[in-house]
Amino acid sequence: MTKATINDFNQIISGRRSIRNYDPSVKISQEEMAEILREATMAPSSVNLQPWRFVVIDSEEGKETLKPLAMFNQNQVETSAAVVAVFVDMNSTEYLETIFDSAVEQGKMPQEVRDRQVPAIQGLVDQLSEDAYREMNLIDGGLVSMQFMLAARAHGYDTNPIGGYEKDQIAEAYGLDKDRYYPVMLISIGKAAEDGYESVRLPIDTIADWK
Repeated sequence: MTKATINDFNQIISGRRSIRNYDPSVKISQEEMAEILREATMAPSSVNLQPWRFVVIDSEEGKETLKPLAMFNQNQVETSAAVVAVFVDMNSTEYLETIFDSAVEQGKMPQEVRDRQVPAIQGLVDQLSEDAYREMNLIDGGLVSMQFMLAARAHGYDTNPIGGYEKDQIAEAYGLDKDRYYPVMLISIGKAAEDGYESVRLPIDTIADWK
């Protein structure tokens, strides 16, 4: 990594703030949001199942639906360009063959590797308990969520992850099967109307050991 690249990355990391008030006049086009999501989904996932699913809540109707489900985050819902609801798909293996067939078609994987891996992955998932499978998916959901926030920052937007909302109601509120789609978090996105608070971090010597 070049020094210039490191500096760019440091600017993205250090410039990110958890924002609770946005400029309500700023909107994000569907095309740009789709690009941010595409960049986010370059995150790694367990056996490449890509279980993440998104609901982009940017209409007045969509936000009105969200308000009673995120009672302690009204400013973010009202002023952000959008709130992205991140879910994981507990039936993500439905796309297993699609993913690996596409890899073969694009020349990224030999057919024989695909034919070996697809049944092996299906067998692995089949033997997992529901809790173990959910935990695996939630790790992937966390990875894609952080990458979404970094991608948003690279596009010049600010974000805030939200964990305080009615998780047991969010899927059905947007027409999703709550038994299939498990919520990870909400992420507000837009242009900050205030600087936000800069937080501190524990020193590396406190949180890391070398053995």
